Amino acid sequence: MGKKKAKLIFKHNYFEIIEEGDHVLCAITGKEIKLQNLNYWNVDLQEAYFSPVEANKRYKSIKK
Repeated sequence: MGKKKAKLIFKHNYFEIIEEGDHVLCAITGKEIKLQNLNYWNVDLQEAYFSPVEANKRYKSIKK
């Protein structure tokens, strides 16, 4: 299978795959995140983050 962006629904401790793929994009940087490496997301915003750095950046931006 070639590179294909997956479509997910983010839940509190897991995510559901709606459309098969091998990666999603970080909401902050646009970097590809392989599904097996996806550890950070926001359930309310339905966004994925590459690392805790990007997750913290988004958290700070919405808490202003």
